[in-house]
Amino acid sequence: MENTILEMRNITKTFPGVKALADVNLKVRKGEIHALVGENGAGKSTLMKVLSGVYPAGSYDGDIVYDGEVRNFKVIKDSEEIGIIIIHQELALVPQLSIAENIFLGNEIASKGVISWEQTFSRTKKLLAMVGLKESPSTLVTDIGVGKQQLAEIAKALSKSVKLLILDEPTASLNETDSDALLNLLIEFRKQGITSIIITHKLNEVRKVADQITVLRDGMTVKTLDCHAEEVSEDVIIRNMVGRDLEDRYPPRSVPIGETVLEVKNWNAFHHQHRERQVLHDINVHVKRGEVVGIAGLMGAGRTEFAMSLFGKSYGHRISGEAYMDGKPVDVSTVRKAIDAGLAYVTEDRKHLGLVLADTILHNTTLANLPGVSSAGVINDIKEIKVATDYRSKLRIRSHGIYQETVNLSGGNQQKVVLSKWLFSDPEVLILDEPTRGIDVGAKYEIYSIINQLAADGKGVLMISSEMPELLGTCDRIYVMNEGRIVAELSKEEASQESIMRAIMRSGENK
Repeated sequence: MENTILEMRNITKTFPGVKALADVNLKVRKGEIHALVGENGAGKSTLMKVLSGVYPAGSYDGDIVYDGEVRNFKVIKDSEEIGIIIIHQELALVPQLSIAENIFLGNEIASKGVISWEQTFSRTKKLLAMVGLKESPSTLVTDIGVGKQQLAEIAKALSKSVKLLILDEPTASLNETDSDALLNLLIEFRKQGITSIIITHKLNEVRKVADQITVLRDGMTVKTLDCHAEEVSEDVIIRNMVGRDLEDRYPPRSVPIGETVLEVKNWNAFHHQHRERQVLHDINVHVKRGEVVGIAGLMGAGRTEFAMSLFGKSYGHRISGEAYMDGKPVDVSTVRKAIDAGLAYVTEDRKHLGLVLADTILHNTTLANLPGVSSAGVINDIKEIKVATDYRSKLRIRSHGIYQETVNLSGGNQQKVVLSKWLFSDPEVLILDEPTRGIDVGAKYEIYSIINQLAADGKGVLMISSEMPELLGTCDRIYVMNEGRIVAELSKEEASQESIMRAIMRSGENK
């Protein structure tokens, strides 16, 4: 018992109409990395919000025992004061403030109400050195990438004398290099005696760093696996997560490839803020009916910028180039015109750009195609309800009904609502930007099946993903982007992780 830093006993948490947690038990040892895994909606984030005080004592049943004492956290500050720090999937940084200001926001180094900037910047330098961040403390958060923002969040946790660090999907938005750096940092923290709980769907990362793995399913504890006592394979983790063997990560697809449905020629765009900086250079791509085409590249390669600029000029300025659908030029200069031309875009940022979180599944589903549920400009409520109900059933959206607000759904189910919205618009080409980010293996399989069905229906799919195995497992052809340019086009037979990275590295050398 003396080696246990945290024990959560019989935690039960209920929301209106939904029991999110049912008698969950979790025991974490001091100085270990403990992974919490499970399908979307299994209750992982809810459990950590209970632990950190986001859901205060009294709003749940059960006990939290930390450092041998029963704790009742009323607010997050209560848990932070004894060293429990949670870093949520959506980073809580203010983009227009400096790194130093963000780290000590709400925890300022001050005397008689006056902030000591000299001490603030001096301490920030030491904290940044601890997490391997070389930026100046005065650098604005908006000017550093997501990976570095994640490290700034961890530096903020260290400033509060963290003993138990909770990370919710810390690598979901990171490329492989940044992910490895963060995982190595957790290993270093372990050597220093800091305990970590990590929630992630990337099972290779779990196996790399975890000492123990607790699996949740449907709001209940399924099993805790000791990685030092037994060999824990990804298949074992998956079997416990989904309650069955998942024989193939990628559903088979055999679809005849048709004629070219989308062609983009000589596409250029400049940065939306730094207006003299060109971010896309003469992009040429095409997608055929029944074909799934991937776009690979490192973070910052320009993949999302290309997708958004093509979809109604949602990103950038001074955009030039030509787009063709079925061989005919089309106007994609606004989102409405892009939709009318047959394009749909599933954003990588579902919470801010993909959904109206405060609205229901019902209204989000029909949002991109209101004419489809309207007559003479008036929405037909019965038709809208039928459409939303059909897509909820077809995409297996786990909720207590179509009137549930999307903010209360798990990440995977939110993604399915975004897909529902664009599928109802009946596009000819669906652009998917990181469609499985932050989603468990079971939900991923369902989304891959939806992609396959679109291809079977003769649609074209253009898919951006930072997970190379995902591109290799789902795509018929892969474009490789680097620094705003297409640097290679690989057939399914030619494509491998090595050939993709070789193309990226070679293009960098040739500059």
